[in-house]
Amino acid sequence: MIAINSLILVLIFILLMFVLFLSDMRIGIAMSLVGLLGIICLRVANGIPLTFAFRMALGSFVNGPFASTCKETLAVIPMFTLMGVLCAHAGISRELYNACYKWLSRVRGGLAIATVISCALFGAVCGSATATTASMGKICLPEMDQYQYNRRLSCGAIASGGTLGILIPPSTGFMLYGICAGVGVGKMFIAGILPGIVLALCFSVTILFLCLKDPLAGPVGDRFPLLDRLRSLRGLIPVLALFVLVLGGILTGWCSATEGGAIGAAGALLFLLIRKKLTFKTLYSALKETVETTAMIFFIMIGSDILSQFLALAHINQFLSALVTDAALNRWVVLALCLGVFALFGCFVDTLPLICMLTPIFLPVIRQLGFDTVWFGVLMVMLMQFGLITPPVGMSCYVMNGITKASTPLSEIFKGTAPFLIAISVAIIIVIVCPWLALWLPGVMSA
Repeated sequence: MIAINSLILVLIFILLMFVLFLSDMRIGIAMSLVGLLGIICLRVANGIPLTFAFRMALGSFVNGPFASTCKETLAVIPMFTLMGVLCAHAGISRELYNACYKWLSRVRGGLAIATVISCALFGAVCGSATATTASMGKICLPEMDQYQYNRRLSCGAIASGGTLGILIPPSTGFMLYGICAGVGVGKMFIAGILPGIVLALCFSVTILFLCLKDPLAGPVGDRFPLLDRLRSLRGLIPVLALFVLVLGGILTGWCSATEGGAIGAAGALLFLLIRKKLTFKTLYSALKETVETTAMIFFIMIGSDILSQFLALAHINQFLSALVTDAALNRWVVLALCLGVFALFGCFVDTLPLICMLTPIFLPVIRQLGFDTVWFGVLMVMLMQFGLITPPVGMSCYVMNGITKASTPLSEIFKGTAPFLIAISVAIIIVIVCPWLALWLPGVMSA
C-alpha cells in the first residue's frame, strides 16, 4: 500500500502542476518540471542524499524522452496533421458548408445544423477541434449573421460543432490515447465513427429544440432549386474520397494507420494541385504548422513520460487498484468516478496533456474491472469535448471569440454552448448503454 506521505506529496505536486498550467507555462515543461521535482522529493523521502537523488532524477531525461518519441507508430501524428492542414488550405471547408447549407436552408435553424454537419465532415479530414472551429467559424458565422441568427445560437453551434474534430476520425485525441494505452490507432479511429455520428445528431436535435423554443433564433433561409442542391454535392467528393480511401483502407486491413495518414496527406496534396492552390508559400505554411503541432504533441508526451515515472515511483496505480478492491464498489460506480475526474480536469487542462497524464493512471483500473479499453477511450475523448466548451479553458470558445473579433462577449459564447453540454451528456449515456456503437466497427476490422 502506498505510504500516506507519498500520497500527500503526489497531491501537492499535482496541485503545483495545475498552478503552472494556469500561469501559462508550456504544458510539456510544466509536466517535466513537476515530474523531476517529484522524483527528487520521493528519493530524498526514502533516505537517499539530495545530490544522488538529483542525479537519479536527471537520469529520467536520459532515455525517457527518446523512448517516448522514438516509436514507428508516432509517425501517424505528423501524417494526419499534414492531411488536415492541407485540406484546410485547399478550401474544402467552404464547399462542405455550401452543400450542407443548400440542403438544409429551409429548415428552421438549418444553417446552424448545416454548420454542425459541416464540422463533422471537416473533422473527417482534420482531427483538431480548434482548427475545425476556426475554419468553419470564418465561413459559417457571416452566413448566419446575414440571416439574423441569434449570435448566442450561432457561436454555440460553431464552437460545439468544432469539438467533433477530436471525435470524428482521424483524431489527435485518439492517436494519443491509442499510443498511451497500447491500443491500435487505426482501431481507435474506426471506433469513433458511430459515436461521432450520434453526437452530431444530438447537436442537430438540440438546435431544432432551441429554434422551436425561440423561432427568431434560427430563421428559415433561401430556397434553392433541386439542380443547385445536386451540384453542391460535388463539394463533398474530396472529403468522402479521402475518408473512404484512408479509413476504408484501415478498416479493410489494406493499410496501417500510419500508411493511411501518408495516403491522406498525399491525397490532400493532390487536391491542392488540382485546384491550382499549391504554391511554395502554401506548402511552406502547411509544413511549418505540421512541424509545430507535432513538436508540441511530442513535448507533451515527453513531459507525460517523466510525470508517469514520478507517479509510478509513488505507486499510484497500486494504490488505486487496492482502493477499488478494498472499497468493493460496483464497477459502474468506479467507471462513473473515473469519467467524472476526466470531465472535471478537462475544464482546467487542455485535451492532449490530459489524455497523456490520466490514461496511464486509470487504464489499469479499467482493465481490472473488465471494461473494454477501446470503448473507454471513446468515452474519454467524448468527455474531453466538455473542456473545449466550458470555462475557464474552453479553447473552442476562445477561438470563436477571436473569430467574432471580440464583438460577442466570451460569456455569451459560453452561454451558447451550454445546451450542447446536455447533448454531449446524452450522447455519452447512449454510448455507455450501447457499447456496440464503439465496438462493432473495430470488431469488423479485427475479423
